[in-house]
Formats: sequence, C-alpha cells, structure tokens
Amino acid sequence: MLAKVPAAAHDEVRDAYWAIFGTEDLAAAGIGPGQELLTAVQARIDGFAQAYGKLYPAAVKCLLTDREQLTSYLRFPLEHHKRIRHSNFIERTFGETRRRVKVIGRFPGETSCLNLVWAVLDRASRGWRGVNTTKAGLRLLHDLRRQLLDPPTPIHRTSHPDAEPEQTVAAIA
Repeated sequence: MLAKVPAAAHDEVRDAYWAIFGTEDLAAAGIGPGQELLTAVQARIDGFAQAYGKLYPAAVKCLLTDREQLTSYLRFPLEHHKRIRHSNFIERTFGETRRRVKVIGRFPGETSCLNLVWAVLDRASRGWRGVNTTKAGLRLLHDLRRQLLDPPTPIHRTSHPDAEPEQTVAAIA
C-alpha cells in the first residue's frame, strides 16, 4: 500500500494504517474476538478510506480489496492478535506446511490436509515467544477448528406433504 503513496506521506499513512488494527482499546471497552470486533475494525477501515480516499485512491483501493484477509485474525484469541496479524508468521507457517507436504506427496482427502495444517499451526503456536494461551483462548481455537472441519449443515426448506405447493414447513410452523 505504501508503494502507492508519495514518500513524504509514508509516515502519516503508515501510522494511520496500523491504528486501524490496534485492538487494545476495543478489548478494554469489552469487545472480544468475533463479529463485534470485526465490525469495529471494518468501521475503522471505512474511516481510513474516507480520510485518504481522495488523496491516495490507489492505496485505499488496495486496502479495501484486501479488507477480508486483513481482518481474518480478529476471530482468534485477543492474546494472539499482535503475533498473527503480521505476514511473517503466516509466511513461516506456509513454508513449514510446504516442507511437510513434499514428504507426503498426496493427501487422501480434505480432512487429512486440514489436520496437517492444524498440526503445523498448533506446533507453531507453542513456540510463540511472549504469547500465553488462556483456557478461553484454547476453547476459542478448538471451536474455530470444529467450524472448519464440521461446518453447520444449511437448513433447506422443504414442502410439507399435506401442504399446498406454495406453503413450506417454515410457513406451517
């Protein structure tokens, strides 16, 4: 993004950019990881876009295009945010995953691939310096893993056998 901003404005834009993703004040206000935190940070991104959109449209377009990927870490425990929001951790983890996949060659299914990636991330998280995982954080991580492996089944509306064609089970209930 800074490549699309004049050098004289780098410091100002960089500081404003990192202020978007600082969640300490939101956590102090009682906002925990999940959709509420994601909504608050998305509002900050919109504010950044309003402030700098006319001055640096290409940089703001870059930010708005990647907003989903930039905020995906907000679902994880708060104590992990500073560590996983940077790409160094992600790139190192991808490298470790690639190294392990070369040995395996081919996976028998999607679940085995997810299990390998989970194992790499789990092992990497043990080596984090300065990051403590609380019981609530571990619970959240396990819930996220469960959502990835066993996503909820979508509810499909079906017609009731005795109902008229335009009536559905939802309408009868």
